[in-house]
Amino acid sequence: MKPNRLALWITLAVGSFASSGVLAAGFQLQNQNGAGTGYAYAGAAAVAEDASTIFFNPAGMTYLAEGHHLSGALTVLDRSLEFKDRGSNALRLAAPPAPAYPLGGDGGQAGGQSYLPAAYWAMSITPDWRVGVGVSPTFGNATEWDDAFIGRYQGSYSEIKAININPSVAWKVNQQVSLGFGVNVVRFEADLRSKIPVTAALPATVDVENKLSGHDTGYGWNAGAMFQVTPTTRIGLTYRSSIDLKVEGKSKNPAGSTPVQVKIELPDSASLAVSQRIGDRLELLADYTWTGWSSIPSLRVTNRNTGALLTDEHLGFKDSYRVGVGAQYQYSDALRLRAGVAYDQSPIRSASDRTVRLPDSDRTWLAFGFNYKLNKQTSVDVGYAHLFFDKAKINRQTVLGTTGTTQFVRGEFETSVNIFSLQLNHHF
Repeated sequence: MKPNRLALWITLAVGSFASSGVLAAGFQLQNQNGAGTGYAYAGAAAVAEDASTIFFNPAGMTYLAEGHHLSGALTVLDRSLEFKDRGSNALRLAAPPAPAYPLGGDGGQAGGQSYLPAAYWAMSITPDWRVGVGVSPTFGNATEWDDAFIGRYQGSYSEIKAININPSVAWKVNQQVSLGFGVNVVRFEADLRSKIPVTAALPATVDVENKLSGHDTGYGWNAGAMFQVTPTTRIGLTYRSSIDLKVEGKSKNPAGSTPVQVKIELPDSASLAVSQRIGDRLELLADYTWTGWSSIPSLRVTNRNTGALLTDEHLGFKDSYRVGVGAQYQYSDALRLRAGVAYDQSPIRSASDRTVRLPDSDRTWLAFGFNYKLNKQTSVDVGYAHLFFDKAKINRQTVLGTTGTTQFVRGEFETSVNIFSLQLNHHF
């Protein structure tokens, strides 16, 4: 493939990025390729079968055959998200007899479909050196409630996008050890909306909207190592650094527009993965991944000109972990079957910390899929996963600006996700 055609291919992949649903815990996106969906990404840092190893462990590029490797993936998320009220009270701006604003309803279906593309290219420089680049959405969230939702004053619409460009290099030290390193350039955008009460004498749909939006570009790095302990046992270690962002934008409502900024530290993560081959056909996979979500305790919005605090949305995120086990079975020369399960812990541990913007909870993955070789150079991956979410309770106080009100949103969220992935790989 000519360089200009390769650049166009990657640009189209980035340009097709759509609003994202949440897959991994918090607002991190697990689906960085299509192949891993089929085994629930168990042991992903030890699997090096195509160019998408650039994200999961760049050292894995040394396990690819010499030449060029291209991988392009598309993942479709179908998310169901509903709220059930369990005793929320109406908003009052003062103690009774001040009038109560209309309580509203359960908010309808806040989920929907999202599309996550990813593209990777790797090539050999020498038998022991590889370079490559990956483009993928690493963080994201999209939640939209009805205008008359009970929790509309806490949040009515939320969208987060983070596209990562990840140039990488790998070195095969010897037959047992490979090392990899990458640079991460992250383009981050956020659009957070909520309702502002106008009058208690009219329906909830009369409320006006406040829109907080902004963007920034941040930089980080990742490193990985692969150890071929025996001919059948491989261990992968990876680390991705945190990324500091100063998201600048504006807070806009019918009363006017204010320049604002929010400082965010996207979390770092580390993973230990194992690949164990048994015989000629079966490969077992496992991993443990830690994510430092405590880097985001709250969202503090300040006036960009004066430094005055405008809002402080407490999140209370805690560090979390993920464990997964999976398997691949070489059914024939052309067909490889896959399956996996995983448990992903949420960074949100209490009902008072949970928000209507991100009603996250612990989830369990159940996945299966396959890889099929179309010819010696080209293969296709297909994967499906269903995510079972624990019921997520909320008991959160509504805050207007920096002032707490008498309203508490009380209830529980019910979430489920179906994931469909397709990936095309080509080597030349």
